[in-house]
Amino acid sequence: MHPIKKLDKLPPKRGKVETLEILRQLSKSSKALGELKGIAKTIPNQAMLINTVVLQEAKDSSEIENIITTQDELYKALATCGKSPTQVKEVINYRKAIFTGYDIIKKQGFLRLKDIETIQKTIIENNAGIRKLPGTVLKNDKTGEIVYTPPQEKDEILALLSNFLDYFNVNQDDLHPLIKLAILHYQFESIHPFYDGNGRTGRILNILYLIINELLDIPILYLSSYINQNKSEYYRLLNSVNKTDKWDEYILYILKAIEITSIRTIDKINHINDLLNETIKIVQEQEPKIYRKELVELLFEQPYSKIDFVVNKLNVERKAGSRYLKKLEKIGILKSQKIGREIVYINTKLIEILKKH
Repeated sequence: MHPIKKLDKLPPKRGKVETLEILRQLSKSSKALGELKGIAKTIPNQAMLINTVVLQEAKDSSEIENIITTQDELYKALATCGKSPTQVKEVINYRKAIFTGYDIIKKQGFLRLKDIETIQKTIIENNAGIRKLPGTVLKNDKTGEIVYTPPQEKDEILALLSNFLDYFNVNQDDLHPLIKLAILHYQFESIHPFYDGNGRTGRILNILYLIINELLDIPILYLSSYINQNKSEYYRLLNSVNKTDKWDEYILYILKAIEITSIRTIDKINHINDLLNETIKIVQEQEPKIYRKELVELLFEQPYSKIDFVVNKLNVERKAGSRYLKKLEKIGILKSQKIGREIVYINTKLIEILKKH
């Protein structure tokens, strides 16, 4: 058994987290994130972005925990009321947890311990709360070797969480928020306060931190796809900070993830914007009688649409809602599919963009 290293409270020594290389990468990451914040405002209806990007993140973040599902299964589950497989349900819970966290910080502008517990409880759907019993260790999936032993005693876990929240909520120094984000993410994962759902909760805290610090207005930047593609490096670097107290490589990894993910999300938004404008043009030209801005936006808010969605959004009769969707299918904007007893209408071109980018 390797000796258990006591987890230090925040902040780490400044010289360890603000090297010249980190500051160079920080400049690129900040620039890309600033561009993303600006370009997100060009989408006329923010719900179109939030709905689609949040679902993609729910899928990617859950995949890190080996909860695998497809985008199609998720959209079908959201559009219909049928019973979902466990994997799909877990991803939908994660999506709900993001919106829960987003609502909390919009209302109060900071996080409390009970808010973090609410987010985790929404993901996991149980009331176990903060770990009370010792014995939690993190093992290598393949070898079974113990790679990390988090704090064991509840008092220590609570003291570390209190320190974490002070650092999260209060700007105690002039360290750049993106460097602080990397530090906070490491600390939360190392405290490992819950029996389950720590990784997913920690990744939601990342986006909430960006919004609290006004680096983004809406929850549209997630690092999970980058972590998925570089998973073994992510775990190696988290572990390396714990063992050696060397922060630079890990912070560079997180900053690089922010830069690359921002660039990818900008690309995705540009493609969505282009498709939105193209769709508006086609409907105006080919079906001017049914054209309404809200109708086209709905197809982007809900890539799998159904009559109920149209009725609620446009305040029309079911007959009219059905007619609109059928006409949109006729001109090639949507494709219908029968799922159980329901018919859903799929914005296939948007789904392609979401899958590719």
